[in-house]
Amino acid sequence: MLLTIDVGNTETKLGCFSGEELTHTWRVTTELRRTPDEYGVFFTQLFAIGGVERNAIDAVAIASVVPKLDPVLESACRRFFDVTPVFLKPQTQTLIPIVTENPSEVGADLVAAAIGGRSVFGAPLVVVSYGTATAFIAVSADGEYLGVAIAPGVTISIDALIGRTAKLPQIALEAPGSAIGRNTVEALQSGIVYGFAGQTEAIVARMRREMGGAPRVVATGGLAEIVAKHTPIVDAIDPHLSLTGLRLFHAAEARGDEPFKR
Repeated sequence: MLLTIDVGNTETKLGCFSGEELTHTWRVTTELRRTPDEYGVFFTQLFAIGGVERNAIDAVAIASVVPKLDPVLESACRRFFDVTPVFLKPQTQTLIPIVTENPSEVGADLVAAAIGGRSVFGAPLVVVSYGTATAFIAVSADGEYLGVAIAPGVTISIDALIGRTAKLPQIALEAPGSAIGRNTVEALQSGIVYGFAGQTEAIVARMRREMGGAPRVVATGGLAEIVAKHTPIVDAIDPHLSLTGLRLFHAAEARGDEPFKR
């Protein structure tokens, strides 16, 4: 069984694959202060709750944007699963050509999502990833990673707004019945949910003009369901594209595929 780990700045997503089937997923807080032993015990507890045997894990693939955790997770995987994980590095992976100015600057999580999105939905494609940041990933008709637009994420925006405004309450992240809020909670919900839906429409429209044609738009990430269902510009929602991309990356590593030449 393959364990895939997508380490983000705020959350870490985990998925177990049996062959090509994603059988289990978890979403947990990224914690910088955990030791390898603590991460190993934590993962083992998650597996026990999900009915996954620890010794069933025979491979691990990781996409991380938190370099400090890379050696911690590698040590945990070696000790608790007896497996050395493979890390997706944008500049050396073999599945998608990256045609940005500096591929090493591209987030591994975004590359994993682009790989997964292209595999599931084809190309051209715009993948909108709703996470700590909202990232708009452009994949060309030739299947190349063209680039990305990055905006502050939904949760960051809420925290910043409420943290700097004394009278605003904490709110549930859901759409109100109308855009015109009749109380403070509805006003905040409208501005946040419909505001991010409008942002999605505006940025995707600009990307489509620059890319030409009509690339499909797929939403992914933990908050995809909340925002994407309120705009018709999103064609599909798949919250686990980065995990799918990691599965494909691991398969390519196992085959020994050669990196792309630039």
